[in-house]
Amino acid sequence: MHGASDSHPDIHWPSGFSPGHAHSFCQARVVVNAPPATVFALLTDVARWPQWVPGVTGARPGTLDGSFLVRFHGHEFEVFLGQRVAPHRLGWSGVGAGVQLYQAWLLTEVEGGTQVVTENVVRGSAARTIDARSPLWARRPHALWLAQLRRLSENAPG
Repeated sequence: MHGASDSHPDIHWPSGFSPGHAHSFCQARVVVNAPPATVFALLTDVARWPQWVPGVTGARPGTLDGSFLVRFHGHEFEVFLGQRVAPHRLGWSGVGAGVQLYQAWLLTEVEGGTQVVTENVVRGSAARTIDARSPLWARRPHALWLAQLRRLSENAPG
């Protein structure tokens, strides 16, 4: 089981959202046989998320620059871009469904492609409940997301 001590040292956490402040913390990683730019392009094409991100049924630009709205498992989240360093680093915070979250992405070029690390910190009563009842369920969406990201990245034209 991953814990706060498993956080990747190169992930940049905003104040109040480190794994040590989390009610739920997840980490997932995979090596993708594609360059970081291909992976980054898929992650930043939010309008296409409903086509491939498990649990996302809607996504559209928000009212503020750098924000977007995402419908995830029937709940609407307002998401704000916190960090974007193309093509290696992404981070966004979200609010909705009784939780606050921050999700960080680190894309590192390695032999054979890109190592993708994603970590997610969630705070709120829903996060406490899910983590207490089924910590494996909290990690499952990340594993599915990475499997899809890997499949699309490795089959992308170019």
